[in-house]
Amino acid sequence: MDRSIRKKILELVEEEYQKFSAALLPNIDNVLGVRLPLLRKLAKEIAKGDWQKFMEMAELEYFEEVMLQGMVLGYVEGDIEDILSYVADFVPLIDNWSVCDSFCIGLKFTQDNKERVWHFLQSYLNSTQEYEIRFGVVMLINFYIEDRYIKEVLIRLDNVKHNGYYAKMAVAWAVSICYVKLPKPTMEYLYDNTLDDFTYNKALQKITESYRVDKEAKDLIRSMKRSKS
Repeated sequence: MDRSIRKKILELVEEEYQKFSAALLPNIDNVLGVRLPLLRKLAKEIAKGDWQKFMEMAELEYFEEVMLQGMVLGYVEGDIEDILSYVADFVPLIDNWSVCDSFCIGLKFTQDNKERVWHFLQSYLNSTQEYEIRFGVVMLINFYIEDRYIKEVLIRLDNVKHNGYYAKMAVAWAVSICYVKLPKPTMEYLYDNTLDDFTYNKALQKITESYRVDKEAKDLIRSMKRSKS
């Protein structure tokens, strides 16, 4: 099975897209150049069949092969505990923002299992590993920024203490989305938080870049920027 899947992936490679995609992932050197919608289509096909066998046998030499594994988990159906065990096995394979973010957005089973997945995510939010943290934070962005969870989400974001760029940027992104969706509790948080200056200022920047925030609010947000010490 693994060889036939690789053959299908290689048939979808585009040389020009490889150059574009590789430029977005400066720390990754195994990008073939396959558009994500084509990988998602292939993932859907695999998920309809013996996806467990695919997960056990899949090769991981190329960026797209790792991405495909993650996408498959977003389409499978089954017991939530079984699926989460596969998710737990996959997370250590994440070594870039693209696989992380595409993986997270696909895990739509979270919508019907909010409490269970929330509990599952806590160890990642408390991790010391950059991409485990990013996985947890991006999952919050996709599924938990709502009235019911906002206070807990902001607490978890404030507790993330990691110097990795992609962990910091994930937290900044998450705080900005919290503000866009639920400005009142997020503004209270922005006035009283323990974010490092880089993450805090990046969060403010991302808020001001949102088309869903009015000019008056953007002016206030800009005035809250921390100056370099």
